[in-house]
Amino acid sequence: MAELQIDGADLVLHLSRVEKLEAVHGDLRAPLAAVRSVEVLEDAHEPADHGIKFGERLPGLSEVASVRTGGQRLFAAVHHDTPRGLRIDFDGADYDAWIVGCPDPEATKALIEKR
Repeated sequence: MAELQIDGADLVLHLSRVEKLEAVHGDLRAPLAAVRSVEVLEDAHEPADHGIKFGERLPGLSEVASVRTGGQRLFAAVHHDTPRGLRIDFDGADYDAWIVGCPDPEATKALIEKR
């Protein structure tokens, strides 16, 4: 399962080996200074259900993909066992936002905002 971690001045999205294969992508990294906002999502699948996807997508079950939608470039890592998650918006990073399913989005949001 994808995991958000803070590494120095960066926010890192570590992907499992399977997720890397599904998304045809490696781990993602963005400066914490580029984080514009962090929002808890009750349904983290929904934002990844729109647009053009490159990667694995089983609607409502699993999305591990780059997504182009509404003029934005998103990266989604959401699974059936983590339907709640975070939307992290960036300024000046490779992606406009990451959509990440996580078991405790409130605690993860607090950790990111604290830094």
